Amino acid sequence: MKNIKILGSGCANCKRLEAMARKVVGDLGIEAEFEKVTDMNEIMKYPILSTPGLVIDGKVVSSGRIPAESEIAGWVKE
Repeated sequence: MKNIKILGSGCANCKRLEAMARKVVGDLGIEAEFEKVTDMNEIMKYPILSTPGLVIDGKVVSSGRIPAESEIAGWVKE
């Protein structure tokens, strides 16, 4: 099972990124557990400069932008 974390304060972009990631995972039929990380001290543990951040299985794959669904799909399939 994939572990997917959304890093951010809960802003509109963070929510949009989570919705897109959930859609991609659902479309691919992959099992994944989602976690929202909103605590700034926790977010600071990851090497990102701006939110939203996307972490898949402990690896930061995106930060500071909303990636395309195709990008998310590629990362989830890895």
